[in-house]
Amino acid sequence: VQLQASGGGLVQAGGFLRLSCAASRSTFRTYVIGWYRQAPGKQRELVASITIGGSTNYADSVEGRFTISRDNAKNTVTLQMNSLKPEDTAVYYCNKKQGPTVVGKWGQGTLVTVSS
Repeated sequence: VQLQASGGGLVQAGGFLRLSCAASRSTFRTYVIGWYRQAPGKQRELVASITIGGSTNYADSVEGRFTISRDNAKNTVTLQMNSLKPEDTAVYYCNKKQGPTVVGKWGQGTLVTVSS
């Protein structure tokens, strides 16, 4: 079953959005969960990830602006995106990973558009 990303939309530069990723209980408690994005004409990239224990990692481009967190009661992973920039415009996906390898199927993602 694909992880479902939601919460995207259109926002002005400097604004914020909160993305949510819903996962099954077993997935949530077994895998590292990552947020990825793919901008038009670019390869998909890892934006942030969170381990089962709550340790986090961020791409340099979002460090200090984005925060990834998990809600163990709701089996969800959230990506809080602040100080958004036009270059953050992309389709955002969440997926499960083992080490550097994505092990789940890609869902449709959620579109984030940041206007200048």
